[in-house]
Parts: sequence; structure tokens; C-alpha cells
Amino acid sequence: MFDYGNAAGTGGAGGDAPRHLRVTGGTTLSGSIDVKTSKNACVALLCASLLNRGTTTLRKVARIEEVNRILRVLASMGVHYEWIGQDLRLTPPERLDLTRVDADAARRTRSIIMFLGPLLHDYPEFELPFAGGCELGDRTVEPHMVALRRFGLSVETSAGAYRATVKDRVDPPGTIVLTERGDTVTENAIMAAARFPAVTVIRNASCNYMVQDLCFFLEHLGIRVEGAGTTTITVHGREDLDADVDYAPSEDPIEAWSLISAAIVTESEITVRRVPIEFTEIELAITEEMGLEYARGPEYLAENGRTRLADLTVHPSRLRAPLDKIHPMPFPGLNIDNLPFFALIASCAEGSTMIHDWVYENRAIYLTELNRLGARIRLLDPHRIYVDGPVLWSGAEVTCPPALRPAVVLLLGMLRARGTSELRHINVIHRGYEHLAERLQLLGAEIESF
Repeated sequence: MFDYGNAAGTGGAGGDAPRHLRVTGGTTLSGSIDVKTSKNACVALLCASLLNRGTTTLRKVARIEEVNRILRVLASMGVHYEWIGQDLRLTPPERLDLTRVDADAARRTRSIIMFLGPLLHDYPEFELPFAGGCELGDRTVEPHMVALRRFGLSVETSAGAYRATVKDRVDPPGTIVLTERGDTVTENAIMAAARFPAVTVIRNASCNYMVQDLCFFLEHLGIRVEGAGTTTITVHGREDLDADVDYAPSEDPIEAWSLISAAIVTESEITVRRVPIEFTEIELAITEEMGLEYARGPEYLAENGRTRLADLTVHPSRLRAPLDKIHPMPFPGLNIDNLPFFALIASCAEGSTMIHDWVYENRAIYLTELNRLGARIRLLDPHRIYVDGPVLWSGAEVTCPPALRPAVVLLLGMLRARGTSELRHINVIHRGYEHLAERLQLLGAEIESF
């Protein structure tokens, strides 16, 4: 068994202690594995719990470092939280103490920016540390400011912090057109609208999985939300939310695709259960055109009663490069977080594949680290790579890049590589995956922690 640290102190995610993995590759995997609940949905719901004066219970929360960091921030503000098995119960204080925010934890997560929407309702002035997270180049916060200014929020940045002030009287926002169809931007706008006592229409909204879970959660709190799953979301806000709410977020489509990619790269037959099929259909369609063979079971509903799930059995397949480039798009397009796995998949396919990561400045560069394992990836510019395949994989020692998905891509590549590989400083993987190495081991992967 792996030592991931004390579960109570670190959420079972390993904390910040450096850890490394030794992988003996070339082993065929087999068996079945369940997809855990969504990292991004859980983080959004933790932020949304600040809207509620009652107790919020979230079911089957993934014990990952990103969740732990948000919990540290919430606790420093006075929120009491308790793990009950895999469930998480949060009880707010009478009034939050925003003078003692855990700045270290806040700066390690970009999700802290989603505190702005909930906090503007009760605090005319407050300060939050700058958002952090993966090192993926500049990601402007201006779309958040454009949306939240309509609710009276203005923000100045100085000394590594956001300094927020809120106007006393604000006209109803009416219709807001987001300048970016981003997930966190949409979530911030929805949370701001939830406690604004008027009807707010949000256009150019993200309709991605975590946004849908947020909308479903708010409905449990008594907020009427129309248009979840579309690009126009209408929120009928209420000034006070005080309810004991119990909600189960849906499964994580990025983890689902990670596990499917593990089956593809190792040429294994694996059943991935509880796949949120609506949010992986484009990825499946692309790989099916590349020659992937898989079986899809009947659909059923997640515990939230809304998200469609299915079990997928991936079969060993002979792949060919796609005719067109692979690039992400807002949902229902290929998910930006699933794009890195196609560098791995394309390395197993016959021919050349162009991958265009137009969102992030640096992530394509990190994917060239697969070359250490034998991949043939050519960097065209900070956003585009050419991948030639198939390749002869071989073991190597590699340090994790400071970005979650490229780090996991390297781990999965090592499962294919002949010989022994070492993946060093895997803390970034703990941000978004709970016991990933151990769960792969249960499928037959030869991995040890050191």
C-alpha cells in the first residue's frame, strides 16, 4: 500500500511532502475501476457552500489536495468541516472572519477566485490572496471582473491580493453577457446571482459538467435555475439561503478519460465504470475514428439524479492518426483538460497528428516531456505540437511538470514503457486524483512509491 499521508490532515492526498513513483512498464492491465466524483464540481460546491447559512453535506467527495486547500481556506475563515467517511459536512459560523484567510493555501489554488461571487453579498470590503494553481501561463481574471461588476463588485490588485469593495445599492443586473465562456467565470456569475433578489440572465455561459452540478446544487437550496446545460442560464435569486442541504456531485469526466487513456496506451481490456457519458462523447468519437474498439453499457443516472452515466469496456485496438487536427472547444466540444491525453494516444497511432492547445501558453511544451520515454513530439509553437507514432517506449527518469494533466500523461506513458521509470515530485497529481497510483496498481500496474 502507498503512504499518502494522514487522511485527516491532508485529505488523503499526500499534503506537500515530495513523493516519487517507480514504474515497471510493459504490463497489460485488466479488471474494472470506478470513476470518482468530479474535482472541479466539488471545488465549485465548496465555494457555493458560502452562500448557505445552513449545513451543507456533499457526498463522496474526492479526497484530493485541491479540495484540502479549499477546506484549509474555509476553516481559516471560521467554517467548521467534518469528514464522515467519504462525505463532507460544512457548517458556517454566524459571520466569517475574513481577516485570517490562510494565504498559503489560497495561493496554491486558482479556485479562490470563486469566493468573490458568494462573499460580495455580505461583506462591503474584503481581501483575498491572488489565485494560484497550475503553471499554465497567463489566465486573465478580467472576465470575472466584467461579470461581477454588474453586482456592484470592484477589485483592485496590490501586494499579492485582490482588494474588493461592493456598492451599497445596485440596479438589478438583468442580462449579463460573459466575455469568456469559461467554467469558473460562469460559476462566479451564477453564485453572485443566487443571492441577488432579482432575475439574472447569463448569456454565453459555460454548460460544462461542473456548472451543471452547481446549478443542480442551487436548486436543492431553493434557487430556481433555468437553462442548466445550455449557454443561457437564468437565475431567480433569493436574498437569504438557510437550509440543510444534502447533495451528491457527479463523476469526473477528466478522471474517466484518464482511465480510458490508461487502457488505450497499455493495450489492455479494462472496464471503466460510472463514466459521465455526455461529457466524454466527443473524445470517444475522435478515438473511435482513430480505430478504438470499445463496448458501451446501458445508461443510468448519477446520484444527483441528472447526470447520465455508462460503463465502458475498452479493448486493445490498432490506432491510426486522425485526418484533422485535435483541438479543444467549450462543451460540448472536446474538453480542454482531456486534450493532453491525446498526445499519449496519438503516440500509439500510426501516422502524424497535430494537437492545438490554443487555451494555454505553456502546456504543449510540457507534453514534449513524453519524448524522454521515446515519444516523437515536435513543438511547433507554444500552442501546437506534431505527434508521430507509433513509438518504442522506454523507461526514463522524469520530473513532473507543474501542471496536473501533463503529469498524469507522463505516468500513463510509463505504464507502456519497457523497463523501469521514475516519476519524481508527484505532488501535482495529488491536486486532482485520489490514490491514482494505488488504483492503477489494482488493475495490475507495477508501481511503487518512494
